[in-house]
Amino acid sequence: MNHIAYGTVAGLLALFYLYSGALKAVRSPDQLRPMMAWVDRVPLPAVRALGAVELLGAAGLILPPLTGVAPALAVVAAVGLVLLQAGAIAVHLTGGDRRIALNAVLTVTAAVTTWLATGL
Repeated sequence: MNHIAYGTVAGLLALFYLYSGALKAVRSPDQLRPMMAWVDRVPLPAVRALGAVELLGAAGLILPPLTGVAPALAVVAAVGLVLLQAGAIAVHLTGGDRRIALNAVLTVTAAVTTWLATGL
């Protein structure tokens, strides 16, 4: 049962981060601005690095449990995504942007994924 719950939650979270990370990795600031108001306050190399971290986090949620190679890395990836969202909330709030509902949902989802990954 835990494998099904983990696969569902982690799969959805990984899909989100694959999409978000890919956007940050390849799109220009002008293309990102409508979705991410903070993009003008962060240097482009940092935005690209965040995209890479999100892509790695998504891979870390899925590949270790799927392949059976170092499944503990799924826990590490999930904790990393919790920390990523904590930083994202800080960036939003320090920039005067109070729209952090999505970040809060992602934080809770990554925390639940962390808990589920400990039972793999």
